[in-house]
Amino acid sequence: MKVLIINLAAATERLAFQEQQMVRLNLPYQVMQAIHTEQIKPQTYQALAHGWERPLRVTELACFLSHHNAWQAVQKAQEPMLIIEDDALLAKQTPQLLSALATQKDCDLVTLEVRSRKKLLGKQPINWPDFSLWPLYQERTGAAAYVLWPSGAAILLDKVQNAPPALADAFISSTYKLRSFQVEPAAAIQLGQCTAYGIKPELLTDSFIDAELKPRPRREHLSNRLLEQIAYRSRRLYAQLRLVGRKLSLLGRSEQREIVLNKGDFNQ
Repeated sequence: MKVLIINLAAATERLAFQEQQMVRLNLPYQVMQAIHTEQIKPQTYQALAHGWERPLRVTELACFLSHHNAWQAVQKAQEPMLIIEDDALLAKQTPQLLSALATQKDCDLVTLEVRSRKKLLGKQPINWPDFSLWPLYQERTGAAAYVLWPSGAAILLDKVQNAPPALADAFISSTYKLRSFQVEPAAAIQLGQCTAYGIKPELLTDSFIDAELKPRPRREHLSNRLLEQIAYRSRRLYAQLRLVGRKLSLLGRSEQREIVLNKGDFNQ
């Protein structure tokens, strides 16, 4: 299975890190250039950044559009790919995992990563020698490493036609039509999360998303801004109610817990 690396052209250290990782793991890969904030024109930002639960920063919109391009690449290739952001550290067993996933049916998306938050999982896993594959009903953060099938790409791209951009991970995790699964032990972690799990990061990184602290200002009449704030709060409330409904519908068939990560899987 091919790895699709989303990399910002200026992030040459991250690309070097990923290329070394791909060679070490003997994984075929393709580098896809991420969308830079300078490529997003002000009118494009205004049209796309205000339809979610809050205004998106331009960095967040650029990240979403980069993942959107990755979904299109999977759809075009008509084969599953591991999509990773350029700060994702992969476990030593990832090649074996991807070989097993390549033959897996009835999947749209499998996430490999963990990020210090509990996830809502099913109770009946698919067990392999080194990993288990758990039904994933809800997560809240993380889009740094996930396998996407053409069927999953089609679902996400269809949703794009009817739903505004959001944080990439929020857009994915709120797409309940996806048949999603979680790998355990986790097979990926972002470099910025390594220390929290007792792993020494191979490269010190800063978040490009957090580089922009506030969204771009939107010049509007006061009454329009008030209406927009009401719209944001309404969307947040709807999302929370939808999440509660999701959990209630899965009572007895799911559990909310943290994902296990073995530090030894990431020692190089």
